Amino acid sequence: MQKLSLLFIKDGLQYQILKNKTVLEEHVFHAEDAAGQNSVQEKLKTLLETKKFSQISVISALNHFTLMPEGFAQHDLGYDLIAFNAPVKRDEEELMLSVNKKFGVQFYYTMPKAIYSMIKGLTIPATFNFSGEKFLNSLQARNQKEIHINLYHNQCEFVALDHKKVILYNNLDVNSEVDFLYFIMFTVSKIGFGIAETSFFVYGETTENETFISELRKFVKKIKIVFDNVPKKNFVMAG
Repeated sequence: MQKLSLLFIKDGLQYQILKNKTVLEEHVFHAEDAAGQNSVQEKLKTLLETKKFSQISVISALNHFTLMPEGFAQHDLGYDLIAFNAPVKRDEEELMLSVNKKFGVQFYYTMPKAIYSMIKGLTIPATFNFSGEKFLNSLQARNQKEIHINLYHNQCEFVALDHKKVILYNNLDVNSEVDFLYFIMFTVSKIGFGIAETSFFVYGETTENETFISELRKFVKKIKIVFDNVPKKNFVMAG
């Protein structure tokens, strides 16, 4: 039987169909109209109705989240904490928890209830995770100041680390690569990271966002492209 791996992004869905660890198919869907989330929901419904899977892995990169220290146990505050970053509709969103033991943090995040219920309603095993946790777990941190940037289509997430300690995580939806750059450089300044002393590492859709990277190179000296998504190889979906 085949495994389905789903990545939900801003107004879009990327999925891989795997047998063992071999990617048999990979597809990306970007909704172009105002009813984007409904379009994603219909795409998923069609996929689940036309193919049979033995298990499903779900990663959400949707910009509805909050970051807390590992062990924070007041789960009933999850919706309220997320609401500081994004508007929350409790009756339409499922509250989720993702713990990253490597860096001692945890994420509260939400997924659309309609999508969550569609997947959970199947009689097959399904796992859920937040892209930020998966991103953190993939990093090889060093004893220095670092900015790690994971690029998507019209979206990016980034982590600031200081000697292997998480200083900040954020997830940004924008349509302009210049906005990516402005927001990241503004954040670096606000947290007191000097440009000369900070190493930058970039992952994900680097080819699609080459303007962002070329502009970033004008400001920073220490920059490395770690992972470039290519067909059937996706940084967040790997593993």
